[in-house]
Amino acid sequence: MPHSDAGAGTTPVAGTGPHTGSGTSLSPVRAETSDAEALDCEDTLELRLPDELIALFEEKQCTDCCPVRDHAEVTAPSAGVSPAADDLLDRVAEWGPTATPAGMFHLVPVCLDRDLPLVSRWMNDPAVAEFWELGGHQSVTDRHLRAQLAGDGRSVPCLGVLEGTPMSYWEIYRADLDQLARHYPARPHDTGIHLLIGSVADRGRGLGGTLLRAVADLVLDKRFACTRVIAEPDLRNIPSIAAFLSAGFGFAAEVDLPTRQVALMARDRHLRHLL
Repeated sequence: MPHSDAGAGTTPVAGTGPHTGSGTSLSPVRAETSDAEALDCEDTLELRLPDELIALFEEKQCTDCCPVRDHAEVTAPSAGVSPAADDLLDRVAEWGPTATPAGMFHLVPVCLDRDLPLVSRWMNDPAVAEFWELGGHQSVTDRHLRAQLAGDGRSVPCLGVLEGTPMSYWEIYRADLDQLARHYPARPHDTGIHLLIGSVADRGRGLGGTLLRAVADLVLDKRFACTRVIAEPDLRNIPSIAAFLSAGFGFAAEVDLPTRQVALMARDRHLRHLL
């Protein structure tokens, strides 16, 4: 199971494991004709759609599969997550960009066809694999992402795009609906964050704390029912814990999960402007 990092040091924000549920798949609708209608068409001219219309249809199909044609512009919800399912997290795909001291930052829901190779490469960084435990063949990361994309919307995997460049992987999830809720006094709509910083060059310079604060604020701004943002970095992951503290999270308790010990941390709505 993944564990946590915030990217402030050499490791990532991790999770308690894949979240699963039911998903929705969309496919083009094909009109059927009766035998009589088919016979009526035998003597008609063969019609071909204009190239421009075909290209427009293909572009629409790509947009349906991927939330963005370009990482800088979000146009639709993530593949495999229906708008109804995404309601569990108030439509992460529609949250939009937010300004940070490091530049404009955007959470973009993962599209497998586009993003799997990149996320898998990050997961195979030894510093990341130590806590996320998703290294190895690309199929390992594929299963982890599909479990969320095919689920009920309680966890949304995203790329973190800073100034137009994908540089981090995030999971925004309902902590109150997660296995974690068995180990602490969860409140309704508690929202959790997992994070890893992809590039070594982006670690160890405070960027993790900056982005964690921005995303926690984004969660509180977009999820009115959420009163606090939850994190559970591995107790061994000192850089990650430091990043959460710098982002205004408070240390709540040490928690023994089935496979690891974590630092339960929270950023409360009523303290967000004080810490």
